[in-house]
Amino acid sequence: MIDTMNWRECEEKFIRKVSVDEERIKAIINKADKRLKRARNTKINEDTVDLVVEDYYEVIKELLVAYLLKNGLRSKNHQCLISYFYKENPNYEKETLLISQMSFFRNRLDYYGEDIPMEFYQQNKDEFEKIIKLLKKLTEF
Repeated sequence: MIDTMNWRECEEKFIRKVSVDEERIKAIINKADKRLKRARNTKINEDTVDLVVEDYYEVIKELLVAYLLKNGLRSKNHQCLISYFYKENPNYEKETLLISQMSFFRNRLDYYGEDIPMEFYQQNKDEFEKIIKLLKKLTEF
């Protein structure tokens, strides 16, 4: 079982219904594509791995925002994005776990200045790409 934020708590505190705005969704996806291009084009070494993993997480987060918007929802909490993805796609437990790990590492980086291990990137880079491909498919009209 994945340890995501409780969806009921998300609905009560952080989620609101919104109109589906196709242009806004496309703009968010476009921004994610630009960030993805930067992540893919950055030479990986000990000095850049943190920023690359952070970029991959931000791409996934932006695509999750687009996914919620496509379904008429908006979240004030990143953990609720992950929770919604898992609620709607329970067969993607492994992917949900990896997104949660990325969120953890990104938060440790942003709030405590901790490095993201090179091994985490090396072991999961292909999975980052698969998750992005999946989310793009889920956000298609």
